[in-house]
Amino acid sequence: MVKQKDKYSHPIKAAVIKTGWWLLSRLPLGWIQALAVPLGKLIWRFSKREKRISQVNVELCFPDKTPWERDQLARGALIESTKTMLEMGYVWMAPKDQVLGKVKKVTGAEQLLAYQARQQPVIILGPHIGQWEMIGQWFAKEYPLTCMYSPPRIRELDPVIRQGRCRTGGGLVPADVKGVAGLLKALKRGEMVGILPDQEPEQGQGGIFAPFYGIPALTATLLPKLVKKTGARVFTALAKRLPKGQGYEIIIIPADERVYSEDDQLAAEGVNASVEQIIDYAPIQYQWSYKRFKKRPDGGPQPYNK
Repeated sequence: MVKQKDKYSHPIKAAVIKTGWWLLSRLPLGWIQALAVPLGKLIWRFSKREKRISQVNVELCFPDKTPWERDQLARGALIESTKTMLEMGYVWMAPKDQVLGKVKKVTGAEQLLAYQARQQPVIILGPHIGQWEMIGQWFAKEYPLTCMYSPPRIRELDPVIRQGRCRTGGGLVPADVKGVAGLLKALKRGEMVGILPDQEPEQGQGGIFAPFYGIPALTATLLPKLVKKTGARVFTALAKRLPKGQGYEIIIIPADERVYSEDDQLAAEGVNASVEQIIDYAPIQYQWSYKRFKKRPDGGPQPYNK
């Protein structure tokens, strides 16, 4: 679950954003990704906040890399995140068959298919890597899928995003207690649900510190709770961006076995290990610009303030 930020109305800003999404949806995918490269470089140069967060995260998570390697990874990841943002209009608004046709390869779906064929509940962990919006689009076409959803801060954007995320058949539930009940109902029907595993939970949402690349990170306990109550099987998924606008490869891997532990600490460690395992497929496509280590176990200052 994510924090429910204050919502506000801004019709003009919403209209500009929606127009931008619509225009981008009319471009070839390769053009959108090419446009993101110089824009991402500008963000790297002029956005001190995004650059600093990316550098700190990469330094903490990959201490064995050389400074040059870490710089290349942080810089490249910011460009890839820019691609992800610009592609969203395409994913939500371009012709549905055209978008789904950009999935050029699916790897690792066999075990998941077997569980769904037996109507055994499945949980998909979809970290912020690659084009994560494609995960919902593709899975919802193939299977009954329910995901948590927090409305955008600008109210007028809500119907556009909902329509885009649900147009291949997926369902959305709010990121609150009512939404958790909705996920449980879906799992008890033998369906599939999607969860974001790599965001810090807010106070009262259930969290525990567990290592992420060896660094304590506040980790949500929602997944272990759902597993305990439903016996669901867990997989991690990535829509890996292919070069030169070719499209995406959907990669599905079984989650770390610790996610099934009765011990919340071990289960949380399994969640983060699962995220690490999928990052290994495309480290540069992970959103390293997110403050993953914002809260510290001892209540001390976060590393981004140094």
